[in-house]
Amino acid sequence: MALRLRPSSALLPSADALAVRWGDALLLTGRILLAWLFLASGYGALNNLAGTAAYLSSLGVSPPVPLAWFTAIFELVLGVALVLGLATRYAALAAFAWVLITIVTAHRYWTYPAAQRGGRYVNFLKNLSIVGGALSVVAGGRDVTR
Repeated sequence: MALRLRPSSALLPSADALAVRWGDALLLTGRILLAWLFLASGYGALNNLAGTAAYLSSLGVSPPVPLAWFTAIFELVLGVALVLGLATRYAALAAFAWVLITIVTAHRYWTYPAAQRGGRYVNFLKNLSIVGGALSVVAGGRDVTR
């Protein structure tokens, strides 16, 4: 089912023209910005596997060492796939699921004391925004081979 661009408003024709003219570049930019998170996180986890394993252990995730390796490699693969446009929609769906899992396991702001809850809530909302970005890539992302 192909998406057809309809003018969003008579007041915003330049935004619609921008979307049509620069759509591919905007999608690429969005994918790169989304991928940046996974590349940085995966690289950080890989460079500090002991710390990643300790963090996972503190969350009650087991077995922490193999999962630290999995986390690092999975996030790096996600980032590379998004940047290169390889299996874009599948990578974005995996990113969507991955961030939902991390929200539930690691970013539970509601379990923190009231004094810490506000900042944790903002991070929770940022994770929801990442989920939204991943869904946007699912809807609009195209593989470079197409």
